[in-house]
Amino acid sequence: MNQNDLYESIGQADEDLLERSEQNKCKRAPRRPWWMAAAAALLVAVIAAGVYFWPNGSPLVTSAYAICEAQYPEMAPYPQDMDESFDAKYDAWLASVSAQRRPAGYADGLEPFFASVTRELLTGADTENRVCSPVNLYMAIAMLAELTDGESRQQILDVLGSDGIDSLRSQASDVWNAQYRDDGATVMRLANSIWLNEDVTFHQNTMNELANTYYASSYQGKMGSDEFNRELQDWLNDQTGGLLEEAAQGVTLDPDTVMALASTIYYSANWASDFSEDNTAPDVFHGAAGDETVDFMHKSFDQHSYYWADRFTAVSLPMENSGGRMWMLLPDEGVSVDELLTDEDVGALLTAPSEWEQQRKMLIHLSMPKFDVSSEFDLRDALTALGITDVFDPSVSDFSPMTDDVDSIYVSKAQHDVRVTVDEDGVEAAAFTVMAMSGTGAPADEVEEIDFTVDRPFLFAIMSDDNLPLFAGVVNQIG
Repeated sequence: MNQNDLYESIGQADEDLLERSEQNKCKRAPRRPWWMAAAAALLVAVIAAGVYFWPNGSPLVTSAYAICEAQYPEMAPYPQDMDESFDAKYDAWLASVSAQRRPAGYADGLEPFFASVTRELLTGADTENRVCSPVNLYMAIAMLAELTDGESRQQILDVLGSDGIDSLRSQASDVWNAQYRDDGATVMRLANSIWLNEDVTFHQNTMNELANTYYASSYQGKMGSDEFNRELQDWLNDQTGGLLEEAAQGVTLDPDTVMALASTIYYSANWASDFSEDNTAPDVFHGAAGDETVDFMHKSFDQHSYYWADRFTAVSLPMENSGGRMWMLLPDEGVSVDELLTDEDVGALLTAPSEWEQQRKMLIHLSMPKFDVSSEFDLRDALTALGITDVFDPSVSDFSPMTDDVDSIYVSKAQHDVRVTVDEDGVEAAAFTVMAMSGTGAPADEVEEIDFTVDRPFLFAIMSDDNLPLFAGVVNQIG
């Protein structure tokens, strides 16, 4: 198939699919009409499908351009000034936030996946810091399911807790919309994109499904070229606020890549009640590799919820404008962070804090370190341990929904990069997943205030307003 033939094929996309949703609109480039659009955020997942098809690269001319770019839902900005128009502006903002909310129970069944993937990636850190984004991984793996069939797809559905591909599509769409926020005060975006080899024919129905369900933008060019790689890197940086710039520069597509999927999440929010820099002071953090003097933030919270269980205590810090919350979970003395990762009480608290019985309103004097942590994972062992195996084996993998042009496609690379920064103002976080597919203790009753000092290894989680885990991490050292 030559380049013009591919353009004509792409131009035959079902226009009804492009107009089916008011929120899922595609800004199409001139002369290159196609499917739909994507979303954004601080986590990036790249899934590259390739085979050893052109040993010396494609003979066609290099070009990297957008066929279709995502149009995100419009949101009214959160009003910053208390003037006579505040009420009207606030009502408009609240209406746009409400439009993104999904029905109660939309995320039912996802807890086992979130818990298992977090446990697989964070356990065994020893003296390292580790952080992951369960929501980004969910979106990337859900998109992978669209490219597979047979047992390859069934294994993915089983791991994600879906009883069929239609159920997965419905839930993935709800997850995307429920997390979307970009109102000038809080940013929480999931973004997806499709990167196409200009010399391969793809099944239109699959491409349309990725566009409509996952808000995936589409780009086409010469795989392995510097220009196309730069286009991908720029897209990743744009969607993640530049927080993962160094990691994004290392993301490239080989000439044998057939298709790539990229999925990102970006999160930026201020504390509902920020920390004063005047109260930040150096103190000792008793890290897994030894003591270190680092900057600690200090703040007292009156009538704030304090939680406890058999092996840990916890507090949560809300972000402004219902932008989620950050949990700090401190193991009891003699309890390791790894033990908390297998403690069912942790998941029960994070997903349903209002139902947790062991909590009390107290005056909490919080001391916690500022930190900037990042991780890079090879996901192949973790996904295999979860039960996704066939996609890594070219003798049994089934990628037939993607294309008929190439046989024996398999996932040859699966990488996950994440970064979370915490300071006096709030939280900024990002992550990306790259998959390349190639062929061939309770307080005493009388206590009314307590010091919560995070001066030893701890577990943290950044949860959305409806308690989905955007990021989770283990901090063993600060420096």
